[in-house]
Amino acid sequence: MTDDLGSRDEESMRGSGTSPWADMIEATRLTGLGRLDEATALIQRSLGGAPQARRDAPAPDARPGTDRDSSESAPRVREVVGQVVRGLAPVLKGLGKPLRQPASPAEAAGPPGGRFVALSHTESAGSRDYKLFIPSRPDTRAPLVVMLHGCMQNPDDFATGTGMNTLAERAGVFVAYPAQSRQAHAQRCWNWYDPRDQARGSGEPAIIAGLTRAIMAEHPIDPARVYIAGLSAGGAAALNTARAYPDLYAAVGVHSGLAAGCARDLGSALMAMQVGAPGLGTATPFGAPATATRVPTIVFHGEDDGTVSVRNADQVLAQADVAGLTARSETMEGRGHPFTRTRYRDSSGRVVVEDWRVRGAGHAWSGGRPEGSYTDREGPDASRAMLDFFAEHRLGPKRR
Repeated sequence: MTDDLGSRDEESMRGSGTSPWADMIEATRLTGLGRLDEATALIQRSLGGAPQARRDAPAPDARPGTDRDSSESAPRVREVVGQVVRGLAPVLKGLGKPLRQPASPAEAAGPPGGRFVALSHTESAGSRDYKLFIPSRPDTRAPLVVMLHGCMQNPDDFATGTGMNTLAERAGVFVAYPAQSRQAHAQRCWNWYDPRDQARGSGEPAIIAGLTRAIMAEHPIDPARVYIAGLSAGGAAALNTARAYPDLYAAVGVHSGLAAGCARDLGSALMAMQVGAPGLGTATPFGAPATATRVPTIVFHGEDDGTVSVRNADQVLAQADVAGLTARSETMEGRGHPFTRTRYRDSSGRVVVEDWRVRGAGHAWSGGRPEGSYTDREGPDASRAMLDFFAEHRLGPKRR
């Protein structure tokens, strides 16, 4: 993904004098290499003093035959680039700096009774370590929830912040936490924006699906009650995986994430995060493969999210095909962040999509525990809401 940008001559890409556009490209390249502080500093330098445009270069909107002074191009270029990089700056910062330090393995041990074990899965598509929560009294045919962490997180941190293991112990649910490696991404982000990691039988979706099947083979898992959810990059990866494997996952939870297939490289990923992706309303939105059946979807998003625009939640809903469903909204106020929950019902009256918009919340797991990173305890409990939603959905022609 970053190979082409990374192979450029470093002297020509230092952001020291060519153009603000080159600075933006270089900031994108540095982000892909995990050098976020350098990328942010470059953006700030670009804002502070964009180089003057060449005197012989036409203004961005100049047309042949006009007498517009070419010297006007510098402030106009600076204005346009300034708008773009001002939008990218918080994205770059949000990718690299968690709200607090990740939780330690000891803090993520889980509730008394259950076990939280470290395991690994390998197959032809690749290998990933993961943690598995095993409830002390699982159902004879128990549900399984696969949880994909966000950037700069790990399974221990994500389990602690979401509090999912505590709820799973009470309900007899298995919970798997695949771990993204630094070899796969410097910030431990799932590569949701890479075409190789968006499709069935390829890359990370294949690894996650294989890991899921391995757990099902080793434990008393009900194959009709397997679910997947994630935060941010993990939310986007969860949706990619659920849509690639609608025969494996009965429902998906997307928290502060993006639509499947909404980006094709790092540059389009950054733009999608900030302003949403193009393609809203097309037959197969954002280039993602169409699925034969709707995957039941629950969406959580903070309306003040400065890292992943809330417009992406609208696009996740469009991909879930809510246009043909009956919507009913209710707004809750009085405790913590106010929020609006919209439920979408099919022709039989069953809720197949839920949308939670949390006012005043940023890029953080709603209702999460402060011991974990990227959490906001003031919001409604996303973990509980997702488990409740999942409980209403099973694989099978009569339940989809």
